[in-house]
Amino acid sequence: MTSFKHIAIVHDWLVSMRGGEKVLEVLCELFPDATLFTLVHAKGKLSPVIERMNIKTSFIQKLPFGLSHYQHFLPLYPTAIEQFDLSDFDLVISSSHAVAKGVRVRNTSLHICYCYTPMRYIWDQYEDYFSKDRSSLTARIGMRVFLNYLRRWDVASSKRVHHFIAISKNVQERIKRIYGRESVVIYPPVDVQRFQLSHQNEGYYLIVSALVPYKRIDIAVEAFNQLGERLVIVGSGAEAQKLQKIAKKNIEFVGRASDEELSEYYAGCRALIFPGVEDFGIVPVEAMACGKPVIAFREGGAMETVVENKSGIFFHEQNVISLQNAVQSFEKLSFDASAIREYAMIFERAIFKQQIEKYISEKAREFVARR
Repeated sequence: MTSFKHIAIVHDWLVSMRGGEKVLEVLCELFPDATLFTLVHAKGKLSPVIERMNIKTSFIQKLPFGLSHYQHFLPLYPTAIEQFDLSDFDLVISSSHAVAKGVRVRNTSLHICYCYTPMRYIWDQYEDYFSKDRSSLTARIGMRVFLNYLRRWDVASSKRVHHFIAISKNVQERIKRIYGRESVVIYPPVDVQRFQLSHQNEGYYLIVSALVPYKRIDIAVEAFNQLGERLVIVGSGAEAQKLQKIAKKNIEFVGRASDEELSEYYAGCRALIFPGVEDFGIVPVEAMACGKPVIAFREGGAMETVVENKSGIFFHEQNVISLQNAVQSFEKLSFDASAIREYAMIFERAIFKQQIEKYISEKAREFVARR
């Protein structure tokens, strides 16, 4: 698809298959002979398409607890990513929500970044990660020491990218505000064909999420404690025990789910609850692919995936009362499951693959023509 023979793909870390890894998987399909660089790699945790790549890891992989506690080495990320030797590569594609876009490339190489967000934990969601009730004293002190350094590096290293692709208009605005850079929007892939239209309703509301602070699952737990409606929560994470302690018996935590189990949870729910602010948010689209409406906080990527009164409704304040009111309003409404699924199809994986391939090819031709 391009005239470049030596291609590198850079991804922040490879520890599980989440939204960013679904994007990476497509990039690996498009460039199967590329070398894949990443800070750490948990072998066997990724899809076969990714695992079969030629994967190079950073020195963090070799540190004591470097793989199991890689998050604790955040101040070392810039150094680790800059130490990769990309001098042999003509085309570099970074898949970045942290530091991948900060790799150093030679002057004659083209660098395109698919950006999920500028580092959320040092910018917009710093308080969600490092407030008193969400992190240890040691973590808060450490971040105060390194915050300015990380912010300066993040902005300075953004200048190494020739072209930014944003995951959503929400992220496009953030790239402009923080980096001062323009970008195009190509929505990420959602494997909507993996999900079937469902007219089932087993009477429960559903959350599918990592149980981490910025997802604001605590709001949903408190709201459903008071509503008394059945809520099923699929996912795991650092906040699991905390959330389970405050949840009443109508709230069920089922942990991680296989693809097949997840499809069944979507198929049987009344609606998906989406209380956090996401850069894009693949989960709402997966629910909609099953014909299920979404009750989402009106901010971030959800505003680009959920159409009010057609594929779901919004609550306008990120608090318990606002979510309760939205659930009660939802129960008086009706939705067309087939129409919801039809709308979800615009985010289909094949469309993303076609768009990203076309964009990279165009920029590669332009770059070669200017040399």
